[in-house]
Amino acid sequence: MRLFVSLSYNGASFSGWQSQLNAPSVQDEVERTLSIAFAQPVSVVGAGRTDAGVNARNYIAHFDIEDGTVFDAQATLRKCNAILHKSICFHAFYKVTADAHARFDAVRRTYRYHLHTAKDPFAVNSLYFKFPAPDVEKMNRAAEYLLGEHDFSSFEKVGSDNTSSICTVYEAFWEKIDGSHLVFTVSANRFLRNMVRAIVGTLLETGGSRHDEKWVLEVLEAKNRGKAGQSVPGEALFLEEVAYPYELTELK
Repeated sequence: MRLFVSLSYNGASFSGWQSQLNAPSVQDEVERTLSIAFAQPVSVVGAGRTDAGVNARNYIAHFDIEDGTVFDAQATLRKCNAILHKSICFHAFYKVTADAHARFDAVRRTYRYHLHTAKDPFAVNSLYFKFPAPDVEKMNRAAEYLLGEHDFSSFEKVGSDNTSSICTVYEAFWEKIDGSHLVFTVSANRFLRNMVRAIVGTLLETGGSRHDEKWVLEVLEAKNRGKAGQSVPGEALFLEEVAYPYELTELK
């Protein structure tokens, strides 16, 4: 029987989603918890990798349990949350078809990056401090060049093992939440390693008057990571949503 689980995590304590040698990962902690809760070995497949320190809300993973396993979804949810690391929370279980896939079935992913232009000691672990404030309108004009299908090699971590760097970006924009809080939202069918953090760093260089907005197009067309801006820190980045072409019905 295949199940999806939705979860959120604060990435500060982890080396990222994916299991790694000699480093704590979200995947390892989720597998440990589910194996205890279901009293059987459980392996999970996530909707995608997130970098060290990156956070997620409503992340989706799938796993299989033995046919005939009987469980109370809400009781198991409470049990899992009692076992899980304090930085991870399960939200719901969903029963899906045997071929449903958390990663390959996902059709859209949305990230948000949070930036403060005024120093805030209570937000140091979830917001990136940037002063002076960048030009938001200029960054939004620059972000328009990212829309559509492109080769995003210039925004990909060097040495990545993916077979294609082609992504389709559906939206990319900055907005002011209040006087000092800026948020960048980007949605795409897929993301490359380090892609969002490199895009944000590049847009901030544009908004800081180092380049005009057309420089982003030049970077995109160069297909060279060395042409883009520096990556911003991961702690201010949140995977906000993973969308599927079918409805997920929560198990009660």
